[in-house]
Amino acid sequence: MIIDGRGVAKTPATAAVNLADAQRRILPDSDFYWREQDGLKLLVCRPLEDAGFLNGFSTRLGGVSDMRGDGSGGDLNLAGYDEDLTENIEENRRRFLSLFPGERQLATAWQVHGDGVKIVDSPEAAAATEERFDSLVSDMLGILLGVKTADCVPVLIGDPRTGSFAAIHAGWRGTVQSIVVKAVEKMAENYGAVSADMIAAIGPAACGRNYEIGEEVIAEFNANFAEAEKYFSPTRPGHALIDLHDANRDQLIAAGLSPEHIFVSSLCTMEMTDLFFSYRVEKKKYGRTGRLMSVIGRN
Repeated sequence: MIIDGRGVAKTPATAAVNLADAQRRILPDSDFYWREQDGLKLLVCRPLEDAGFLNGFSTRLGGVSDMRGDGSGGDLNLAGYDEDLTENIEENRRRFLSLFPGERQLATAWQVHGDGVKIVDSPEAAAATEERFDSLVSDMLGILLGVKTADCVPVLIGDPRTGSFAAIHAGWRGTVQSIVVKAVEKMAENYGAVSADMIAAIGPAACGRNYEIGEEVIAEFNANFAEAEKYFSPTRPGHALIDLHDANRDQLIAAGLSPEHIFVSSLCTMEMTDLFFSYRVEKKKYGRTGRLMSVIGRN
């Protein structure tokens, strides 16, 4: 299912959409499908997979953490060591990686809402997870690039011709700084990738029906986007809903990707807290939230 947000009514949603509805909204013959194993549930972009790239967007299901703090447990929290036990996160990551064949080294970074793009060109670079970047690119076998989100937009890109790939964390700050464009440019610069050949998947995130922003963000978008207004739906004085899915899709197209090669999940993390973590919904309610992970690598 390819939904880019254009033409969709953008009104604030308050009721959580249940898991059965999420399953209904992603059909088996769509561009995304569910992979399930031992209570875990992974959203996979089929066109990226068909092009030779392992990929997936995690859910909160099938883990050992208790991010609500009510004893219910079962949360697959994959990051945030200051809000969960190290042993929980490590076990959750072990379970998550079991969804992918073979031995895979996970490469992540310390995300800072910037526009830095890290080149992962060795096992040592993959292991250096404390470096501050919000995007990673590689062409290495045996590596899974991963970015962590809990409402921000995860973007995965693969180039079938060169075998290079990227994982990108695009919150509103990264979007304003065109981080997806910089990742595409880094793939071209380092691996000879051509943007027209690339395939991109934009995963579950806070959607334009729910993600309200204030004057600071509105001003930043107006300063950096020629037609920023099309991403806004005004709500109250000085505030608007914003569609970051659309903004990142447009930036990918501007970078040279074909619209037919960009696949956008319709699932909203703020609506589906039974399926995903949401910083905006859960931080205020529980004082903490878990982290999802989106990964890509060569098959």
